[in-house]
Amino acid sequence: MESGYVTTPFGRRPMSLGMLASQQLAETIEPGMKRSKWKLFRAICEARPALGVTDRALTVLDALLTFYPDDEISEEKGLIVFPSNAQLSLRARGMTPATLRRHLAVLVEAGLILRKDSPNGKRYARRDRAGAIGEAFGFSVAPLLARAVEIENLAAQVIADRELLRATRERLTVCRRDISKLISTAIDEAVPGDWEQMMMMFRDLVARIPRMAGIEELVSLLDEMGLLRDEAVNLLERHIKREKIDANESQNERHKQNSNPDSTSEIEPRFETKQGETAVTNNEGMAEPLDVGRQKPPRPSAGYAGRMQGAADPVAGHSLKSFPLGLVLQACPAILDYGPGGAMGNWRDLMSAAVVVRSMLGVSPSAYEEACAAMGPENAATVIACILERGGQINSPGGYLRDLTRRAERGEFAIGPMLMALVRANGGVRRHAG
Repeated sequence: MESGYVTTPFGRRPMSLGMLASQQLAETIEPGMKRSKWKLFRAICEARPALGVTDRALTVLDALLTFYPDDEISEEKGLIVFPSNAQLSLRARGMTPATLRRHLAVLVEAGLILRKDSPNGKRYARRDRAGAIGEAFGFSVAPLLARAVEIENLAAQVIADRELLRATRERLTVCRRDISKLISTAIDEAVPGDWEQMMMMFRDLVARIPRMAGIEELVSLLDEMGLLRDEAVNLLERHIKREKIDANESQNERHKQNSNPDSTSEIEPRFETKQGETAVTNNEGMAEPLDVGRQKPPRPSAGYAGRMQGAADPVAGHSLKSFPLGLVLQACPAILDYGPGGAMGNWRDLMSAAVVVRSMLGVSPSAYEEACAAMGPENAATVIACILERGGQINSPGGYLRDLTRRAERGEFAIGPMLMALVRANGGVRRHAG
């Protein structure tokens, strides 16, 4: 091949180790290797940032490839193109000679073309009597053929990254829409929960989305928004289940009232006939007043009223008060070691750390989910932090958490005394929360 030996540039242009490396690479072309020059050029355009070339340099490369006689680049057809500056300038859309030289240098430095200068620096080819090119001086496109696989892989990676970025942006948009509408629905329907705080967290996440976000930033934000959406969905689903449970209990109690043979007051409604009213007899022989609008509602049985007063609300734990994050971290400084950079700036950091600590303590996912359902995610994370702080004093963290969950469901558990006891035990230890 034409580049089978080391060639140095003409005139004042210096030789560099990069040029020497490119010449050595050009000698590693596999026998019989071919590539479509325009497909390869499109791959170079896709991989342009990774290759370190500018769009204007690609314009010059496009012009150079038009001088290659065939659509496929191969060693058999030669690898040297030798256009004059005037011809190259015309095909480079009228680029000035100075600009042309600058972008040719960029292509050489990027290792996409090689210079093969003649003794006088001119570009030409020597032909034999049959008209075949014997030796040519100009620009060699051998590096394009030698790096074809590398360039195609870079282009494929760029395309995949672009597609992933597009898909992630779409998922983030859908997630934003879901959270916004779920929170609005919860507020409109008066669903129990700290929806104002959730809205503040959502707005904070949206404010963190940069105008020109990279894939890593978007994936991180999507993960956080996904957690927030899951939390909103869980709260709404628990509310729906609670309404179904309440409706079923009410229906069951009405059935018990109507089937109790010992309570005549609950078998049928009682009617009172005031003076002047006429009672009529229905088809079953029961006396009914003409003015049915004066019907009195049935009185609930004492047993039913007592059961309703002592019934455990399936999500009553959400009435637990959430304490300030600063107080929680003052009481439980050990949890800070599991936060990002040893600090915590918000409840989301604490809840993420609690998931890690939960696994470390051997608490099952189901036990932690039940605690979140009964107490709320912030309070469940706070309890995990307290269990971690107490260290070896608790033999079975999982069993202890389930016991606290049952007590929370019965309304018999409060976090405040546990936190204040730990604050006193730690002697007022303070660490930066973020």
